[in-house]
Amino acid sequence: MIVSIRTVICTLLIVAFLSVSGCTQSTMNLSATPTPSHISPASSVTSANKDELVAFVKSAVAYAQSNDKEKALLEFSNKNGSFVKGELYIYAYDFNGTTIAHPVNPEKIGVNRLNEKDAKGNLFIKDLRFAAYNGTDFSEYYYINPLHNNAIEKKLGYVEKVDDHWWLGSGIYQAPLA
Repeated sequence: MIVSIRTVICTLLIVAFLSVSGCTQSTMNLSATPTPSHISPASSVTSANKDELVAFVKSAVAYAQSNDKEKALLEFSNKNGSFVKGELYIYAYDFNGTTIAHPVNPEKIGVNRLNEKDAKGNLFIKDLRFAAYNGTDFSEYYYINPLHNNAIEKKLGYVEKVDDHWWLGSGIYQAPLA
């Protein structure tokens, strides 16, 4: 009986820890990234480089600027759409920090994430937003990588302003959390 109680207590503690530390999708502090089931083998890019990241975001900004905003946001939120390629996917935020499109974390759409912290305590959405204020820039943060057993890894984010109201971004993984 003691082993059963210990097992139950340990299980509850692990679940509580995962929920509080941001390791579960429904209550996590970190944004979820695509799980392997979200990745289409035909369009899979498992390890993009910095140039591909920049080109990917620039293509999304061009799409956003040449289409109706609502149409663009729907496409950016489509996990099977043209803006999800392996680890690369487009996310969109307004300058208040509210998620307005996200293909792999649709429950975050409409949520203000400005004060969310990454695994090292950085306000990563604020940092990305600050980079977008300049028009375009990079920002590093720590994020869950589902392609490596949900390990927390350093991620290089690249963002670009669409207009004075919203911005787009994507990112590539660089290294495991040190």
